[in-house]
Amino acid sequence: MRLAVHVKLLPTPEQASALEATLYACNRAATHASRVAFTKDLKDRNGLQKEVSAELKATFGLSAQPAVRAMKKVVDAYAALKANLRAGNLGSPASKRYRRAVGSPIAFRREAAQPFDDRCLSWQLDARTVSIWTVAGRMRGIRFACSADQLKTLVEYRKGESDLVCRGGTWFLIATCDIPDPEVYEPVDWIGVDRGIVNLATTSDGSNYQGRRLGRYRRWQARKRAELQARRTRSATRRLTRRARKERRYATHMNHRISKEIVSVAQRTGRGIAVEVLGGIRERVRLRGDQRGALSMWPFRQLGAHLAYKAQRAGVPFLEVDAAYTSQRCPRCGHTARANRLDRNRFFCRQCGLAGPADVVAGVNVRDRARSAWVFVTAPAPAT
Repeated sequence: MRLAVHVKLLPTPEQASALEATLYACNRAATHASRVAFTKDLKDRNGLQKEVSAELKATFGLSAQPAVRAMKKVVDAYAALKANLRAGNLGSPASKRYRRAVGSPIAFRREAAQPFDDRCLSWQLDARTVSIWTVAGRMRGIRFACSADQLKTLVEYRKGESDLVCRGGTWFLIATCDIPDPEVYEPVDWIGVDRGIVNLATTSDGSNYQGRRLGRYRRWQARKRAELQARRTRSATRRLTRRARKERRYATHMNHRISKEIVSVAQRTGRGIAVEVLGGIRERVRLRGDQRGALSMWPFRQLGAHLAYKAQRAGVPFLEVDAAYTSQRCPRCGHTARANRLDRNRFFCRQCGLAGPADVVAGVNVRDRARSAWVFVTAPAPAT
């Protein structure tokens, strides 16, 4: 599996100035190459390189390899746009968002990440320093900070490009590490995980990870956001950006904590983890106006992604199962009806009388579906 390791750079003021100028030059060059690619319909790297390579070096002061990385960034951006259009992530061809995406060239922000390969960037892991190409020449001895686990991962598994990023005046390198997948064990049973808004995650064991604290925090942030938006000043805009980043970090931290605990329980007990497939939920459900904001900020996809990759790193089996009627089906008799769900918190089967917390019942149904699905996943293929 591929893992991105974030390390914090600790440049001197002179080094930071050179890094800033380099990032700015690379993104200006990428934006120019993007305009040429859009105008002349050049979406392959070789064709784009023949067209703009000399110009990027002469006009923007890039060396050969950084120019190649900038052009590759442009090609990758158009490939990602094409994939999103094909998947319908930008709406129908008649939508305003779709037309805006295809009607103008891709532009890169001044502080957008810039990839560097081993020709432009070298790591001195023992000394915890890096040497990186800049428009002011090769900058050597730039210190970085990371944990002992991150350093060990870099030493053993770092491979390929590293991205230079500046966030709020702080510099980072994001290194790609190829970690071998551990062998997935045969589970003795499954832990079903039901994801929600009020309760971020509820397991079939009855463990409940409530989202009240996150909900209160986001409502408070929404009030502060409305106050800042009403001012309409540059300072308010900058503070809004900082608050949005802080809110995302808080939700990400909670998802990391929840997923880490669930994976550790599954690994310790020899069980697998099963979750519902919740893709396309915004298109499937109809909500009141006051509910749309809560659903848009619901970090269920990120929680599922954290569970998946942490399970993969630990060798824990992971399955996604059908989400249909998991909160309305009785796990004991199989009776499925909307009336079984008395309210958001309570479940009562109208046929056999089984009662309990609705989210726990949903988690049990997810677990039972994983038991059935795993039989088909591990069944040997029929002989031909």
